[in-house]
Amino acid sequence: MARSAGQKLKLLYLVKLLKENTDENHVMSTAELIERLEAYGIHSERKSIYDDMEKLCDFGYDIIQVHSRLGGGYYLASREFELPELKLLVDAVQSSRFITTKKSRELIKKLEQLAGKHDAGKLQRQVYVAGRVKTENESIYYNIDNIHRAIQEDRQIIFVYLDWNLRKELVPREREERKASPWALIWRDENYYLAAYDAQDGIIKHYRVDKMGSVALTEEKRLGVEQFADLDLASYANRTFGMFGGKEETVTLRLPNRLIGVALDRFGKETDIRPVGEEHFQIRAKVAVSGQFFGWMAGVGSDLQVVSPKSVKERYREWLSEILGKY
Repeated sequence: MARSAGQKLKLLYLVKLLKENTDENHVMSTAELIERLEAYGIHSERKSIYDDMEKLCDFGYDIIQVHSRLGGGYYLASREFELPELKLLVDAVQSSRFITTKKSRELIKKLEQLAGKHDAGKLQRQVYVAGRVKTENESIYYNIDNIHRAIQEDRQIIFVYLDWNLRKELVPREREERKASPWALIWRDENYYLAAYDAQDGIIKHYRVDKMGSVALTEEKRLGVEQFADLDLASYANRTFGMFGGKEETVTLRLPNRLIGVALDRFGKETDIRPVGEEHFQIRAKVAVSGQFFGWMAGVGSDLQVVSPKSVKERYREWLSEILGKY
């Protein structure tokens, strides 16, 4: 490396060395910095290192100089991401079902680089979450990027929808490509869903993003403006159980007070809740009445009672009877 070119890169290499090798418990002395810079073909002197550190601090880097008889030095005190933040990101990547195992490892390796070599091991210990069911759709990164582009550019998309076969392969559900107008991505029950308008059927539909293949943008403008104009997506996701569609109805449920957390987790804090006596409460919420909704109620158990409407009570009874009839 030519001397002049090396000198121009000197500050960048100093930042690189500090990011990769230092933290509050690990400093690099001036002599170490000079030695490492020599390996890059950059000659330095002690005074120039002092000047360089001042320039980096003036630019905004939080570099601390430690004075010690046992050997002082410099370390980078703050980074774009602190270690607890990186741990949260690593846990989110590792536990996300829609990111493949291969892509998870690649992302985590990049996050480790942000931590520096001394803290990277701490992230690796955080990573071990065995037994998670991960998607095998390797094109999901590009599909999500195309969906975001379509939303930003107000364009429709075409894609193939995938299903598992008995050979444990993801294969197209049908031969023809689907066309939809994408409006929002929703995270629900550990999965990523696309909320889109299907012009052919004239309704809002949900698609598991990890089961969408070959997503591409069309030149056609999105449809469904009226359907999504006044839609509160957070509330919509809460009342659409398992993201399965169904006839939307206002349902009143009765539960014991000890299950208030279950109700709020499911329907949100804005839901209408009223005490009934000293030991129970009623919750009134809009839900898409479907088998998924009944499955959630069955999971809560006999403590949950449908107060109204009568039609939902009857359908729930029929749903339970049909299951019992098979045993």
